[in-house]
Amino acid sequence: MACVPSFLANHGHGKRTKVIISVMLPLFGGLLLLFLLVGSFFTFYKKTQTKESEPREEQQGDIFTVLGFNGRVLHDNIIEATEDFSSDYCIGSGGYGSVYKAALPTGQVVAVKKLYRSEDNIHINNLKAFESEVMALLEIRHRNIVQMYGFCSHPKHSFLVYELVERGSLRMVLSNNEQAKELDWKKRVNVVKGLANALSYMHHGHSQPIVHRDISSNNVLLDLDYEARVSDFGTARILKPDSSNWTSLAGTYGYIAPELAYTMRVDEKCDVYSFGVLTVEVCMGRHAGDLISYFSSLESTSSLMSNDQQVLLKDTIDQRLAPPVGQSAKDLVSTMKIAVACLNGNPQLRPTMQQVSQALGRQSLPLPSPFNSIQLEEVLGEVVCNG
Repeated sequence: MACVPSFLANHGHGKRTKVIISVMLPLFGGLLLLFLLVGSFFTFYKKTQTKESEPREEQQGDIFTVLGFNGRVLHDNIIEATEDFSSDYCIGSGGYGSVYKAALPTGQVVAVKKLYRSEDNIHINNLKAFESEVMALLEIRHRNIVQMYGFCSHPKHSFLVYELVERGSLRMVLSNNEQAKELDWKKRVNVVKGLANALSYMHHGHSQPIVHRDISSNNVLLDLDYEARVSDFGTARILKPDSSNWTSLAGTYGYIAPELAYTMRVDEKCDVYSFGVLTVEVCMGRHAGDLISYFSSLESTSSLMSNDQQVLLKDTIDQRLAPPVGQSAKDLVSTMKIAVACLNGNPQLRPTMQQVSQALGRQSLPLPSPFNSIQLEEVLGEVVCNG
C-alpha cells in the first residue's frame, strides 16, 4: 500500500480549494450585481411612479381658482391659520362638515367648512356632496346667499372657503335670550324677506332651478346688520327639466316636506315647505313642530273650534319680545299667513318662492281686528300670492 506524504496531500487540497474559489467568486459577484441592478430598477420605478402621481393629486387638490386666489398659497395659509384644523378654531358644524374660523395673512377672516371623512364611504357620499355644493355655489351671486371664495378637493382633506358671516346661525341667535331680544319684529320680518329672496333667486333666477333641500335655522346665517344669508349647499341638486329628480332623503328632521317620506321626488316645493317651517320658527322663537301639527288638525276638520279651544296668535309668538304694534303687527300677521300657505300638505297648492317673495314685498293689509284679539285660525285664511 503506497503512502502519500502529508505535504503532497495538503498541496492537492489547496489546489482544489483554489479551483472552488475561482468558480464561486465570479458566481457570487454576478448574483450580487444582479441584486443591485434589480434593486436600482425598483427604486427608480418607484420614484418615477411617485413623480407621475403627484400631478394627479395636485389636479385633485388645492384648486382655488375662484376670485383669483393662488391655490397653493391659500391652501397652506388655511392649514396654518387653523393649525391643521384644530378644534380650537371650530365655530360650528353641519350635516356634512365642521366649520372653522381662519385669519389669513392678508387680514381677511374666512369660514372654512371641512368635510367629514369616513373610512369606508368618503368617495361615495361626502365627495359627492362636496362636488354638489361646489357646482351650485360657483354660479351664485346674491346678497342673501353666502359667497364662496375657494375650494380644495384632496385625498387628505376636502374643504370649502366662504365669507365669514359674523353673527353665526339663526338657530344660535334664537336660542340666546339676549340676542333673540335684539332680533326684534322688524328685523325678523326682514330675515324672512331675505330668505324668500334667496330662494326665489335659486329657484327662478337660473336656467336650471337649484333646490337647496336643507333649509333650516342652522343653515341661515345672520350678518352684523341681521341680514339673512343662506348657507350649506351640501345637499343642493341642480334640477334638469328632463330628469325625474328621484333621490335619497336628505334634509333636517322637522323641516322636511311630508311628501318626501313616500315619493322621494325633489322639486322646488320641498324648499317652499321648509321655508314655511322656518318662518313660523322665526315668529315663535323656537321650532314650530307643535304649531304645525295644530295647523294640520285645523286643516283636516271642517268644524270650527269652540271658544275654549281657540288659541290667540299673540300667545304663540315669541314671548321674549313685546307684542308687535302698528306696521310691525300687520307685517307679522301677513308673514304668518304666507308661512301657513307654504305648509300646505299638497305641494301643488303651495305658492312658488317667487310668489312668496313678491307677496312679502307688498304693503301688508290692515288688520281685521286688534292684534291681541286675532285668533290663530285666522292666519289659515286664503292668502293671495299671485305674481
